[in-house]
Amino acid sequence: MPTEWSAMSFTPELQLLLRACIAVLVLGLAAKIVGTILFRVTSRFSYLHQLVENLSQPLVYLLPLLGLQATWLGAPEGIPFMRGIQHLTSLATIAVITWIGIRAVQSVQQTIIAHNPVDVADNLKARQIQTQTRLLVRTMSFFVLLFGIASMLTTFPAVRQVGTGLMASAGLAGLAVGFAAKPVLGNIIAGLQIAITQPIRIDDVVIVENEWGRVEEITGTYVVIRIWDDRRLVVPLQYFIEQPFQNWTRHNASITGSVFFWADYTIPLKPLREEMDRLLDQVPELWDGRVKVLQVTDTTDKVMQLRVLASSGDSGSNWDLRCYLREHLIGFISREYPECLPQLRATLESPAGGEVTATPPEQSPGA
Repeated sequence: MPTEWSAMSFTPELQLLLRACIAVLVLGLAAKIVGTILFRVTSRFSYLHQLVENLSQPLVYLLPLLGLQATWLGAPEGIPFMRGIQHLTSLATIAVITWIGIRAVQSVQQTIIAHNPVDVADNLKARQIQTQTRLLVRTMSFFVLLFGIASMLTTFPAVRQVGTGLMASAGLAGLAVGFAAKPVLGNIIAGLQIAITQPIRIDDVVIVENEWGRVEEITGTYVVIRIWDDRRLVVPLQYFIEQPFQNWTRHNASITGSVFFWADYTIPLKPLREEMDRLLDQVPELWDGRVKVLQVTDTTDKVMQLRVLASSGDSGSNWDLRCYLREHLIGFISREYPECLPQLRATLESPAGGEVTATPPEQSPGA
């Protein structure tokens, strides 16, 4: 029995397995120790600290895999299934390296977003930077993933030959692949265009498909618009390259809104303008002081149209300001000049055959 145990313990397979286990344990422990040390050392450097935090987990897998690969390369001849084990280890190593590449790219995004928050009053520059960063990082992550998958496929001779044959033939299969990949590639190109030209940014106020909302999220294939009533409108990236839409915060968040009234010709405009000035002075949190205008913009045979213009620092405040002005100006007209509200005039025939326009007689207070 001791002789059999000794012979079994020194077989090449068991020796190789023992070396592999030792390599995995030692390198895995070393990766954790090095990661902890680097995490503490880089605490004062935001990007390096974020990079170490993101790469610590994949490095715990990468170092043992590299140790396993080195162990398999030193294996003696004749061990069964060794080629398959080496192939699996190579695939796992490529997958972890791809994971590291994606995490490294994401660490850049996280650092830039942390240094450019959008939850501030003047966030135009931050929204520009965040939009560019998110789109470029997603595009780079896609290409890193694509490169990793391609590297894994090249380890299979049969798949490599098929891929070479398809590229050489460029036949119907190539056309089918091209048509299938057109939406994906189109959105990737659209994402790059949006990142560079920035027709939209994170937190922009837009009108898309007659819906008012804010850009909540920009992914690699679509944009999420948060509608004013908390619905979500999901729009492909290509839409913002190919279709017209409104961006109310393209250069700044300030906006001028309009309120329309219909009133009788006899209404005096000076008291109405004074009342508008008084109302605006009472809401400095809504009116930014840039624009205040009351004009007669249209007339009909019965009434005239009054337009009030007032500006605000952002679209949400301007909506509240327009509702405020509409409500109080109508109340002012109804209270001070009720006879100047739109009213129906009756047309009577005069004794000479002409027409006389008359208004309903006013009633006395005691009537």
